[in-house]
Amino acid sequence: MKRLAQRALAAVLVTDFAGGALAQESRSASLAKQVAAALDAAKLNSIAAKDPAAPGVYIGALYFPGFQLLAISAKYSAPVLLDARLEKKEYRDIYIDLNSAAEPDSKMFIEDLNVDGLQAKREENRPFDSAESMGKRTAFDGDWKKQQLSEQEYMKIFSAADERYSQMLAALLAQLKKGS
Repeated sequence: MKRLAQRALAAVLVTDFAGGALAQESRSASLAKQVAAALDAAKLNSIAAKDPAAPGVYIGALYFPGFQLLAISAKYSAPVLLDARLEKKEYRDIYIDLNSAAEPDSKMFIEDLNVDGLQAKREENRPFDSAESMGKRTAFDGDWKKQQLSEQEYMKIFSAADERYSQMLAALLAQLKKGS
């Protein structure tokens, strides 16, 4: 009887841990909302910036108001071209260039559906976010097993993507505040 009670307690603790891990607070949530508000105020549907923390890395985003924010960061083989586009405020073109001709090993692509920052688990009947890095896409739908990941691996990928997305959003927000 004592062993059965211990197993039941262990099951509850594991369930609480799993639920708590998936309920991890998104670092990017507040920044995503700020970027969306700034894009709305500026009447823009795209934005781009240099990554202040990584020389030669650029960040671009396409914004679909109230629906999604697609963001990409990557190194570009001809930074002079992107610098010229940045000066001319050709943000959509930068986003397209990063998607098509960036150095593949440096690329991070984020799909933020609902423009609410990355979420580790989707809510019922709602779309889910995803991130692609090093050619591997991870869907943040809470079903790590389907992606052949352990919960720990899934949460590690989520945390890294959320951290990187937060950095990307901060750079984009700084660009918007400069008077894009």
